[in-house]
Amino acid sequence: MAKLVEQRYGKADVRVLKILRDGLMHTIREIEVSTMLAGDFESSYTAGDNSKVVPTDTIKNTVNIFARKHLADDLERFAATLGEHFVRRYPQVSQATIDVTERGWDRLESNGKPHPHAFQRGSDARRYTRVFCTAKSSEVKSGIRDLVILKSTGSGFEGYPKCENTTLKETADRILATSFRATWDFTGAPESYRRSNDAILAAMLKIFANNYSPSAQTTLFQMGEAALEACPEISRIDMAMPNKHCLLLDLSAFGLENKNEVFVPTQEPFGLIEASVRREG
Repeated sequence: MAKLVEQRYGKADVRVLKILRDGLMHTIREIEVSTMLAGDFESSYTAGDNSKVVPTDTIKNTVNIFARKHLADDLERFAATLGEHFVRRYPQVSQATIDVTERGWDRLESNGKPHPHAFQRGSDARRYTRVFCTAKSSEVKSGIRDLVILKSTGSGFEGYPKCENTTLKETADRILATSFRATWDFTGAPESYRRSNDAILAAMLKIFANNYSPSAQTTLFQMGEAALEACPEISRIDMAMPNKHCLLLDLSAFGLENKNEVFVPTQEPFGLIEASVRREG
């Protein structure tokens, strides 16, 4: 005898590009939206009863309609409005989880000035938000994904335990590179989520760039501290720093010195450092 213990369903990766027009000045918002619904849908799994199942095509259409009506600067407000619609419109929906990622577009310059409506695709880094909605409340998380950052000095790794399996050499000068990701929890709504997210990211990148890093662990904690200081409306930040290793080439066989100049970038295997930082009290 089997029992259904958990279920959810929805529509993933609904892509939308919207032009925000402020007179002649345009802004691009390109997003991917995933919507997952949970609630009174057990009979659709166990009895072939579709009478309560909101079609995923309807979910897709709703995303597009709400993008037309509500998508503006803040992904968070759009996601919350969308999630609240599903839990209020359909009594069988008890929970809606909305994930939104944004791909950036950078404004081109013309004659030394920002062009009002010409753009180039930005980096692979993506802004991210997740809103979890019930009929009574909404929880908001935001963050960044796939932010590739590197500093060519100002990092080392020394004083670690060594055993018969250790081959890594200590160094006080190495490349630190990562595809950084982080998610922070909002406990209150700021005046502007986008400005707050910009401030959080700027504070973390300032630490990464300027502070000497004795380890990725130290840098992650300091970046988390800076994020909490930059935005009083967040209570916790979860971060991951998967290393993008750059291995120093040994050119001695060719009679050449290599003083931290020529490296081989590698993909796998890679070190993965994670940390969560929250406010005390």
